[in-house]
Amino acid sequence: MKRLFATLVIVVVVGLVAFKAGVWWLADQRLAEARAALEPHGVLQRGTISSSLDGRLVLSGNSWQDFRLTRSLEVGRVEFDAGSPIDLFTALLDPSQLPASWSLQADGVGLVLEATMFRNWVTASGANSQGQAEWLVLSCAPDPRQQLSSGDLMRMGITGLAGEFLLQQQPDGVYAEVSTAGTGSIELNWPEARLSLVEPDRVLGTSDQAMTVTLRDGGLMRRVAAYCAREAGLEPPAWADRALAAFQAGLAARGLAPSQQLRALYRQWLLEGGELTLALQPNAPALGIPVHGAEPAESAAQWQVAYNGATVPDVFLRETGADPAEQLAAPAPIPAQEDPAEQGWYADSVENAGQWIERRVRVTLSSDKVVEGRLVRVGERELEVARIVAGGEVAYPMLIRAVTGFEVWRRGRQ
Repeated sequence: MKRLFATLVIVVVVGLVAFKAGVWWLADQRLAEARAALEPHGVLQRGTISSSLDGRLVLSGNSWQDFRLTRSLEVGRVEFDAGSPIDLFTALLDPSQLPASWSLQADGVGLVLEATMFRNWVTASGANSQGQAEWLVLSCAPDPRQQLSSGDLMRMGITGLAGEFLLQQQPDGVYAEVSTAGTGSIELNWPEARLSLVEPDRVLGTSDQAMTVTLRDGGLMRRVAAYCAREAGLEPPAWADRALAAFQAGLAARGLAPSQQLRALYRQWLLEGGELTLALQPNAPALGIPVHGAEPAESAAQWQVAYNGATVPDVFLRETGADPAEQLAAPAPIPAQEDPAEQGWYADSVENAGQWIERRVRVTLSSDKVVEGRLVRVGERELEVARIVAGGEVAYPMLIRAVTGFEVWRRGRQ
């Protein structure tokens, strides 16, 4: 009997060790694959790996360094709960075979802010990659093009972002929540959706139901309104009116206009914040926001929106009838006459930038900034111009999509 009991103990111990070792090895392999997939965007650092017999995998002391940011995102603890040890082992063997119910939770998530969080010293400002005006512009300066930045947040007393993240997959849908300390939270509930960790984009085709998104600002918008209004030399209501005008201009660039109730709701949220609940359709045009004609019918569909628990009626978008492409169209510039005997600035297409490496160039951005220097590199997404700063040469990257003008200093052609 003693021998049988001892044998059973040995088998259990060996099985436990084999399970722990197998989970550790598989987790290490999956994380190595994740690091390789994310290499073009940043560096993923994992900490220690541990597991439990109830089907949980725990990663402690992790971080993510996005190449666009100057500081890394620290993640103290990440827990993946598969529900059972068999489901955990199966998910690690084949991440595409997830159980019907699982959860991913991150605690101790933090990002220390700096005055300049983005590495690119010049970025597309006031327009998106299609050249359209942005619809969400919160300006904190007399110049309305100067938007709210991490430096502004620091001057408001927000020196870092800290919070928690929860993602749950249930048989009836997906639930996600991001909670922060002092800067609000966001909740998402999407019925019938199924999420794949291997191909996250596939979730868009798994449900035709509307997702419910709830935003709570935690008092942040009142602080933003008071600070930005003071920096812009305006009263908060006047600052909100300026932000609302930018919102309307951004929609107008897309051939749309907000309803009167939508304008009032946006202005109220800018000044007071609060809880905002929206129904969105990720697969539908305009995210499922009803778009009516110039004269909407009385029975026309309304956007399901609630503010501080109360339903807001008559919220929709209206077509203005203007073609944004026609609004943006401009006559092609007439090329300047070139003189072979003189050097000067001659315009060229940014698509031809690769042939002007090591030449002096002048780049105009959509933010109206002009950068002059030596062209040192041209990539698929960025080009770099080197400038002399404090006795040394510094190369500055710029997004190609933000370039509106490209000129080369050269001798004229016949």
